[in-house]
Amino acid sequence: MPVRPDPTEPVLALTGLSKRFPGVRALHGVHLALHAGETTALLGENGAGKSTLVKILTGLYTPDAGAIRVGGVERSFATPREAWAAGITAIHQEPTMFDELSVAENIFMGHMPVTSRRLIDWTRMRERTRQLLDRLEADFAPDTPLKRLGVAQKHMVEIARALSHDARIVIMDEPTAALSAREIDDLFRIVADLKRQGRAILFISHKFDEIFRIADRWTCLRDGTHVGEGLIADTSEAELVRRMVGRSIDQVFPKRSVAIGKPMLEVEGLANATEYADISFRLHEGEILGFYGLVGAGRSEAMQGLMGITRPSRGRILIDGKEARIAVPADAIAAGMAYVPEDRQSQGAVTQLGIRENISLASLGTVAGGTGFIDYVRELGRARKLGTDLAVKAAHWDQKLTELSGGNQQKVVIAKWLATEPRILILDEPTKGIDIGSKAAVHSIMVDLAAAGLAIILVSSELPEVLGMSDRIVVMSEGRIARIFDHAEATPEALVSVAAGGAA
Repeated sequence: MPVRPDPTEPVLALTGLSKRFPGVRALHGVHLALHAGETTALLGENGAGKSTLVKILTGLYTPDAGAIRVGGVERSFATPREAWAAGITAIHQEPTMFDELSVAENIFMGHMPVTSRRLIDWTRMRERTRQLLDRLEADFAPDTPLKRLGVAQKHMVEIARALSHDARIVIMDEPTAALSAREIDDLFRIVADLKRQGRAILFISHKFDEIFRIADRWTCLRDGTHVGEGLIADTSEAELVRRMVGRSIDQVFPKRSVAIGKPMLEVEGLANATEYADISFRLHEGEILGFYGLVGAGRSEAMQGLMGITRPSRGRILIDGKEARIAVPADAIAAGMAYVPEDRQSQGAVTQLGIRENISLASLGTVAGGTGFIDYVRELGRARKLGTDLAVKAAHWDQKLTELSGGNQQKVVIAKWLATEPRILILDEPTKGIDIGSKAAVHSIMVDLAAAGLAIILVSSELPEVLGMSDRIVVMSEGRIARIFDHAEATPEALVSVAAGGAA
């Protein structure tokens, strides 16, 4: 008589998992269990080993030691295809698919249905895609080119891909980082449906509100080791923070009072025909001016107009009371402005280059000798100073950015712009996708810079951040400034109401 499987046995069990890279111990003796019909949150600061663990599970890395059991059977994955065949799939922060192909082709890539003549069965593939999209309540068609979809819709395609081959284990790695509140609600509805179907979900996020909303269990890594696990219902945010960083962080937003000086930047009636209109505000020496708004409010677009990345159709920009002519980013840099973009990997840095080279990218002229060639000693000295001042954790100053955690990558991008010696610093979502310890470090850097007299614009979608760090808060709605709040009068309810087009 066959033995029935134990329903309490984990769908996925890792024991003693270890992985080393030259000079780095990424994982040491890690264990993890995922259960059918449950979501397990994987917690840890950037650099804790989460990405390495995910790459082992998806067949990109092979562990040096330890065991992986799927459905009670020990497995090893030499390639991503082997992990896929075992029922493991991953949905990443940035969707990894083919923009020029259709939705159906992306969903069935690698396992397309075929006819008896071994040709692709397009009719059957479209029909199966339509069924999957209907289950997810998707509002696009199987033949839609992927490049026409937004980030949230692309996540739906990845989930449909997982369902197309009956994946038992779904890994979600920061899936909500670029989503609006409504899109997050849609994603969590799908997660709940996956749980009802008996899938085991590994959910990675730095957002505690999401973790407590969607997860059933938690597992925490620190410095590549397992430091705790349990039920979400039995823990608190303070306890999880303590597990992640090894200490309590009483002040994630270390804003302190700084004497606000003279107006440094004045913007009058800045407009772009399709993105923003009548943007007018003042920014003072030593001030942190927050910009808040919902997705599509035009905050980043207005900042890019200020920096000369795009061309406003009208308006004036004054620095120290004198009109600045900014046609290209080089003009803004020469005028003492710097911009840390939201997307640090594709816009803020060249990740295949090292720390030293990245820090010099915006100010190459200052490290060039009389012959026009880079002075390596001068460049290294500046990289070492700025990297040390910002507490960048790296094996050496030529280490590639791809080998650094997200928080350390962000510090390098900030260092790159500080190397230009700016007087006005624009930070666009500076803590997006980084852990709570790195967030505190970036916030501390902001406070120190403001105390040194820099004028700072903080663009953020996170209410606690914009409320905790700003002296004043500009709220944008539908491409316009809806209201400017003094710090004392700003509340979460008032900011959200004004951002949504209502009254405070």
